[in-house]
Amino acid sequence: MFVSFATWCSQASSPEEPSNPSGSGDGAAASMAVCFTHPLDLTKYRMQVLHTRAPMLSTLYRFAVRDGIPSLWSGLSASVLRQSTYSTARFGLYTILSRQMQKRSGGAKPSTTSTIACAGVAGGLAGVVGNPTEVVLVRMCADAAKPPAERFLYSDAVTALVRIAREEGVKVFGRGLSANIVRSVLMSELSTPDNARKLFADLEQDVSQIAPYAAAKKTILTRTRLKDDIGTHALASLFAGTAATTACAPADVLKSRIQSATKGSTVLQVARDGLRQEGPMFLMKGWTPAWLRLTPHTVLTFVIMEKLSELVSMTAATPVPARATA
Repeated sequence: MFVSFATWCSQASSPEEPSNPSGSGDGAAASMAVCFTHPLDLTKYRMQVLHTRAPMLSTLYRFAVRDGIPSLWSGLSASVLRQSTYSTARFGLYTILSRQMQKRSGGAKPSTTSTIACAGVAGGLAGVVGNPTEVVLVRMCADAAKPPAERFLYSDAVTALVRIAREEGVKVFGRGLSANIVRSVLMSELSTPDNARKLFADLEQDVSQIAPYAAAKKTILTRTRLKDDIGTHALASLFAGTAATTACAPADVLKSRIQSATKGSTVLQVARDGLRQEGPMFLMKGWTPAWLRLTPHTVLTFVIMEKLSELVSMTAATPVPARATA
């Protein structure tokens, strides 16, 4: 179902163009990449729901020693399912919106404002599509950080979806939706390159349309002796990733606490309780693993995406042998 939706996303905006597996390919690439970065994601969620100030390495070490190193991949099925919905929808919808914008402008390349608008809308809609799997992911990752009596103990993501619907009702899949949409919009606007499939082929042309990247690159070129090359592009991307992580952190923390709770709470209730008990810095919990995860996850996603694209192109170019007739 998810692949079919992704394929539609990649083709719906341009029926005349050749088949483009960008939606399904990008979603598959993100699902593969998360297999390597999941321990950082898991640590982030646990730091966000814990009411302590333990740093990342301490939290990671504590649970690895107590539950074993393989436990750092707990909830991986939910992470893959979440990427299969959220990332597939995000890339696919962005492709549709950006192509429609380009058609309306007579084939001209979309402006920076149009690019950011497309990324924001695609991110917000993807946040809605992926929210049920986000609930499952947060719960499975944060489970071990809770007292035994409060744990959900889901065996896998599909079982979690069934149990939540049966035991708590489908309305639970909407928990944290507003915070998730805000986070998705911010992350998409701050980190989605235009036509991301060409990132490695034309990094400068594509990523430079994103505001934080463009601002960072301009500052580097005007205030240092660095040249306009791949090193400057990588450094500007690092600044853009830092901006994205910081801007998304408060919404991410609020979302995680709402979705991991056994009882429903509003964003204002969670924010008020957190500020009263832990101070304003609770909104930055999990920042370090989120920041460390962003770069390798993005790089792995695009590397795998390119390999999948090459594989699809090779398969499409392979001639089908003619069947012998009787």
